[in-house]
Amino acid sequence: MQNIGIGIIGGGYMGKAHSVAMSSVGAVFNTTLRPQLEMICASSKESAERYRAAYGFNRATDNWRELVNDPKIGAIVVASPQDTHLEIVLAALELGKPVMCEKPLGTSLEQTAQMVNMAEKTGVANMAAFNYIRTPASQFARKLIHDGVIGDITWFRGEHTEDFYADPNLPMHWRATDMANGTMGDLAPHMINAALALVGNIKSLNAVVETVHKTRPTEDGGQGEVTNDDQAQFMCRFENGAMGHLFFSRVATGRKMGYIYEITGTKGAIRFDQEDQNALWLYKCSDEPAERGFRKILTGPEHPDYLEFCQGPGHGTGYQDQIIIEARDFLTAIETKKAIWPTFKDGLDVSKIVAAAIKSSDTKQWIDI
Repeated sequence: MQNIGIGIIGGGYMGKAHSVAMSSVGAVFNTTLRPQLEMICASSKESAERYRAAYGFNRATDNWRELVNDPKIGAIVVASPQDTHLEIVLAALELGKPVMCEKPLGTSLEQTAQMVNMAEKTGVANMAAFNYIRTPASQFARKLIHDGVIGDITWFRGEHTEDFYADPNLPMHWRATDMANGTMGDLAPHMINAALALVGNIKSLNAVVETVHKTRPTEDGGQGEVTNDDQAQFMCRFENGAMGHLFFSRVATGRKMGYIYEITGTKGAIRFDQEDQNALWLYKCSDEPAERGFRKILTGPEHPDYLEFCQGPGHGTGYQDQIIIEARDFLTAIETKKAIWPTFKDGLDVSKIVAAAIKSSDTKQWIDI
């Protein structure tokens, strides 16, 4: 076993999730590299110190450059706002330090491409943080597809829908400005990543991107203009010929974690809903006619990355466990010096789809990827 100093930039929602994952991953997966929570960075000294004490880091700072340049930091997790990613990632890669970065990688396609170019130039381990596709159920779905259980895929429907901004009376917030903070920047990348992982590359698409609540209350009692999108959808054609439809929304009343996909094949079909993340629904045409129907498969020790968390089938894994699996993959990429999906390049593939969808909506036409 070998210790590796971890620096995490950002201590909020995802900063906490990554901190917990790095403190747990060695025990869960018995990794060769054992993370040491060396330093955490936040926007102020006070918040950084608060996160340090809460999460168990050795040190805290309000200067990301101090963290990146510290000789005790062997790998970096970027969980800060999107507009800070580019400069941090480039600096870390130039120093030869492995980086896992939250999505979207950059605020634009151009920024993401810069990160990919630097990663390829330096050859440093890198990973884009797409965690939802790592559930045991979704990993099993990928295996079923790879093994040909449902035949050739003819249709894919995916959505990522939540309702955290559904109330039009919720006030103006940082989420209401800048396209990187809108639905296409925030929620869409996760389901696009799932579509690429499950079905393959997208060849062309036709999208509609829109703002439902065009203004929101401000602190001074007025109304502020919302400058990004609330919901979006697109039809698409995959390179393998399958048809598809994807929908994303932060104003989908009633949906809390609507990461959902349905996949139709020539020999069967698959359904999944993240709100019931420990179950996968499978239909097989090979079943006897009297017994055909979707069967509910509860995840258990026989499914990918489940046993390390629990020996009991049906007991289930949770959101934090996805981040721990992600941490394991990042450490493995560092140890083996071999790229593990999804890399920055895979994040760029997602960004290309996002950019194409926005262009399609603006021009009202089909766009080839």
